[in-house]
Amino acid sequence: MSENYIYAVARVRCKELTLLDSSVMDSLLAAGSYEECVRILADHGWSSEGENSSPEAMLASEREKTWDFIGELTKDMSIFDVFLYANDYHNLKAAIKESFVHTEHPGVYIDKSQCTVDPEVIKKAIVEKEYDLLPEDMRQIAQETTDVLLHTGDGQLCDILIDRAALIKIYESGKKTGNDILKLYGELTVASADIKTAIRANKTGKDIKFLERALAPCDSLDIKALAAAANDDEDAIYSYLDRTVYADAIPEIKKSPSAFERWCDNRIIRSIRPQIHNPESIGPLAAFILARENEIKSVRIILSGKLNHLSDESVRERVREMYV
Repeated sequence: MSENYIYAVARVRCKELTLLDSSVMDSLLAAGSYEECVRILADHGWSSEGENSSPEAMLASEREKTWDFIGELTKDMSIFDVFLYANDYHNLKAAIKESFVHTEHPGVYIDKSQCTVDPEVIKKAIVEKEYDLLPEDMRQIAQETTDVLLHTGDGQLCDILIDRAALIKIYESGKKTGNDILKLYGELTVASADIKTAIRANKTGKDIKFLERALAPCDSLDIKALAAAANDDEDAIYSYLDRTVYADAIPEIKKSPSAFERWCDNRIIRSIRPQIHNPESIGPLAAFILARENEIKSVRIILSGKLNHLSDESVRERVREMYV
């Protein structure tokens, strides 16, 4: 390992000391108001332009700080693109639908700082049908879904095709890195999306053809078996999952979609926590990004709860485990 890389991991170790822990989350949950939460976060170095600042502006600032910090540690940021591909495909969906209705909605696009492809490039490619402007693995799905929407007007089909393409991209990219954390992230991202899709499809009466088009392949699930179960009934889905590594997620799935999402996020955090003691790989940098995303997500949940006067219990059950 190079001296520069040793330095990068050492910097991450120091930065981990600034991560929010469970005691800070408890303080935020116990706070009497949104403004009090903002003051607590400010005490821990979070950006704020005053007590009346926008929650999204604060969270975006924290995310930007994370990526700026990682950018200081490595010249090649492409290994972390796996965390950004979902944003690219979100922008692709937005551009295709915007083009179809001939109305611009700038607020639906995720900023280029959190993407691997500039949203303006995606918009230009769709509007002018210049698909070669897009990355090679995005061209076919862009053209296919543009044609689907044009000829059928089926926005849901457009969504599932793009979502599946995004999952495949995330999964394959995670594997290609050769890094255990990034591979795990890709695996769990795809598996959790497949499980949610299967449950939702069963509840809404979607047929096997829909499931086959919507589910993305991954190592930890047999998507043909999952599709067949979803085409049967909800108990068949649970019966199938009980034979997989996701058996302990079944009680959370039965509770609610948000409980299952929390389970997935907590599983990732538990899996990456050993990176705290791993000084010889890119793992600590990837783990730090995931840890920051995890705490940003939890802070968003708490701030939203305070602003909407939700009960502490309903907010607490959605807050994720912390990395430290």
